[in-house]
Amino acid sequence: MAAAVKWSVGAALGGLALAALLLAAGAALGLAGGGERAAAQDGARAVAISAGQSHACALLDSGEIECWGANFFCQMCAPDEHFSAVSAGTWHSCGLREDGTVDCWGHWLSGTRDDVPRGRFSTVSAGGHHSCGLRESGAVECWGRDDVSQTDAPSGRFNAVSAGEHHSCGLRESGEVECWGGAYRSGRQNAPSGRFHTVSAGDGYTCGLRDNGEVECWGSNLNRQMDTPGGRFSAVSTGARHACGLRQNGAVECWGSDDYAQADAPGGRFAAISAGSGYTCGLRQSGAVECSNSYDYGQADAPSGRFSAVSASGRHTCGLRQSGVVECWSDSAYHDQADVPGGRFSAVSTGGFHTCGLREGGEVECWGNNSRGQTDAPSGRFSAVSAGVFHTCGLRGNGEIECWGDNRSGQTDAPSGQFSAISEGGNWDHICGLRQDGQVVCWGYDWAGKQMRRAVNSAL
Repeated sequence: MAAAVKWSVGAALGGLALAALLLAAGAALGLAGGGERAAAQDGARAVAISAGQSHACALLDSGEIECWGANFFCQMCAPDEHFSAVSAGTWHSCGLREDGTVDCWGHWLSGTRDDVPRGRFSTVSAGGHHSCGLRESGAVECWGRDDVSQTDAPSGRFNAVSAGEHHSCGLRESGEVECWGGAYRSGRQNAPSGRFHTVSAGDGYTCGLRDNGEVECWGSNLNRQMDTPGGRFSAVSTGARHACGLRQNGAVECWGSDDYAQADAPGGRFAAISAGSGYTCGLRQSGAVECSNSYDYGQADAPSGRFSAVSASGRHTCGLRQSGVVECWSDSAYHDQADVPGGRFSAVSTGGFHTCGLREGGEVECWGNNSRGQTDAPSGRFSAVSAGVFHTCGLRGNGEIECWGDNRSGQTDAPSGQFSAISEGGNWDHICGLRQDGQVVCWGYDWAGKQMRRAVNSAL
């Protein structure tokens, strides 16, 4: 049985104040909790919306892009520029600038920043770990991960393109659909003959909107994605395991997996719809954004009262009370991240599935998942602590850094010398330290190659 549906509603995209606060502390939120969403800018309205795996982005009438949800790979870090379109993928996002150029941000494997082709496009679509754009000439160009040929677009002219999880599909000028990439769960095989108006590629399946307004899907049917409702639609959007259609009267109807209530569309009229991984977002005709919220882990449902510090992770959040007591919250009981030891702390840091606190005496105490020894804090005094997914680093009183836990990417191989601060990277597989002379040094998994090398040994 599907979970009870919770929907977060707002004038445009609000609720971002809490997200900004937590992200500034190294947060990587899950889909934001319920509650009223205030306008991101004064009077701003959303004119388009796109739901990715665990984040969503909206294009405001000002041309700016606002994103919310998970930010593990900075997929919410939209440039402060003006765009005409936005597309949210699995762990990355892409925007089409008003001059026709494309910019993508987020996971390094997805073809972001410097990997985006130059030149002008008319549309862009962000998929699993790749993206595709439609040139003004009608040619399709794809970039990013190509392990199953999902970026090997055929030649010729297209009217539209959609990037799925492991495959891509294009709509020919004739109205026929052509797909390419790995036949993951048969998702890209055997596109039906005949004319389509639009096409949307999901995770192992594809749906198209016929010229007569009917929706037809093909590929994997593990979650009943092929069980399309009858009748006429004006748009269709495929998520990971469910799809949604926009009726010609503005009503939304969804089908497929409903384990997170993502297929339980609300009533009323919408102007656009976007299906994500375990949730769905709709754009009301008033410009308000409304999203299903049952994919939430409760990490945004902060308890009442006053705190002096807060640290947020993917599935749980912890706050330091003014009394020195640490309190954590989450709907997930995974590895007891919220089972805080008693006593007073001076600082707290949340990792992927564990948490560490700095006692007032300087000792570090950690709790939660210990599959890689990430909670086995060494004895002695520290002045700061920072928790990653499966490792932790602490700053000693003499300025030296000591790390423990998983070292598969060299994340516990801290450089020698004296530091004044440490911080885990946004993807928790690399760490950066601030030397006492103002230089920044980073180590661990070089997830963002160029960006990371620019940060190393550069003065602040």
